Amino acid sequence: MYKISAVIEKDGKFYVAHCMELQVTSQGKTIEESLKNLKEALELYIKHADEDELEHLRNAHTEAPIIATVSVG
Repeated sequence: MYKISAVIEKDGKFYVAHCMELQVTSQGKTIEESLKNLKEALELYIKHADEDELEHLRNAHTEAPIIATVSVG
């Protein structure tokens, strides 16, 4: 089992869930649906990943990342 982080943002009528460790993204009409769809996409990704990609996941951070909003300009 892998512990993977997701960032969710509202985009129009949908919520978009981005995986922090991999370039995998999904969406849904609700936060819960976007996470469910991301989990499904990640399971497929992991099923077909090569050993180097899986090693990257095994060595990923163990603490939750800190997400912050920064105003620029």
